Amino acid sequence: MTDIIIVGAGPAGLSAAVNAVNRGKTVRIFSNKENYLSKAERVDNHLGFYNISGKELMDKFKEHAEAMNIKTEEGKVVNILPMGESFMVNINGEISEAKKIILAMGVSKVKELPGEGRLLGSGVSYCATCDGMLYRNKNAIVWDQSNDALEEANYLNSIGVNITFVSKKARSEHLNGNIKYVSGTISEILGDYSVEAVIINGENLQADAVFLLRDAVAPTALIDGLETESGFIRVNKNMETNIEGVYAAGDIIGKPLQLSKAVSEGLIAAQHAAIQIDIQ
Repeated sequence: MTDIIIVGAGPAGLSAAVNAVNRGKTVRIFSNKENYLSKAERVDNHLGFYNISGKELMDKFKEHAEAMNIKTEEGKVVNILPMGESFMVNINGEISEAKKIILAMGVSKVKELPGEGRLLGSGVSYCATCDGMLYRNKNAIVWDQSNDALEEANYLNSIGVNITFVSKKARSEHLNGNIKYVSGTISEILGDYSVEAVIINGENLQADAVFLLRDAVAPTALIDGLETESGFIRVNKNMETNIEGVYAAGDIIGKPLQLSKAVSEGLIAAQHAAIQIDIQ
């Protein structure tokens, strides 16, 4: 079992990883997207660094972590399940167990569709390899919201799922020949107890499942019962969320959205998590 799993490898996540390892804890850190800091043209407000590009600074953070044998793993965390004194974490179908969780994914730009949260696990899925076999010989919709969506649609089709691929982009030529293609976006997921249909371009399309293959999962969809306020995760001074053992740090917990704040919050979350592990 890993001591701490960290979701997100930006300044807050890497700071948490470095400080957790300094406290003698084992960590796994996952990321599925480029950090926004890497795109900043110039950073002047982080103490000790002046007139440096965001990419250069992010590279320094990564070098620091790698020097401590902390390796960022490519992967999308799709579900976190509390199991008493530990957590089961689903990373693209791989299950890993941890004593504590630190969420550090940055500002969440994922907007939940009407019906998505209510039908999650009842036809709504974020992971093709995790849930695909449940819908063999059934009708499923794949919504194109990530670079991997085409590959995952073809995978689902290859294991016997009848796929309709929904996309705003002209990418149908890369799909398996028997996959249906619909140009557009999904606005709502319908069903009383399980997925029955989705609304695309104002029209209903029947389906048994819908795979929302985004690059990231909304924090409230990752773990049931997580409290938010104005779109940000609520934490106390120790970076603890309302769910015992789950911490959050960085832009995901609110303004000011500043680099130095994210780094310090990652430190606080890791140190408090490490202390709690020692007490247990």
